[in-house]
Amino acid sequence: MATRLNPYLTFRDTARQAMEFYQSVFGGELTVSTFAEFHASEDPAEQDKVMHSQLTTDNGLVLMGADTPNTMDYTVGSSYSVSLSGEDDAELRGYWDKLTVGATIGEPLSTAPWGDSFGMFTDKFGVSWLVNIAGSQP
Repeated sequence: MATRLNPYLTFRDTARQAMEFYQSVFGGELTVSTFAEFHASEDPAEQDKVMHSQLTTDNGLVLMGADTPNTMDYTVGSSYSVSLSGEDDAELRGYWDKLTVGATIGEPLSTAPWGDSFGMFTDKFGVSWLVNIAGSQP
């Protein structure tokens, strides 16, 4: 898989409905994973929230989205990030190293519950980024 750069939208409890709506508009395949599936929250109210969803269309559009955990602030209008993802560890870590100069690290780049390397930060210009490096597949 080549490295991809695409929008990542965040919602407050409406990610599933929003992503299903976008699928009705653009078509394509939608995958949805919940907080419960990844054991990402101890809060019973968050178990059905969307931890990650991805809509991929036949013509190459990719849109990702998730619900914001209850413990995190959510502000309408700033509910987006840029997602940088792929399999090339050296390339993606290189981007991480350059983009995080002067940045505020929200989640250090480390092994995530789903087996990939994942990190989050806000760059020095206020843009939120997500970096996901695919782990070795069985």
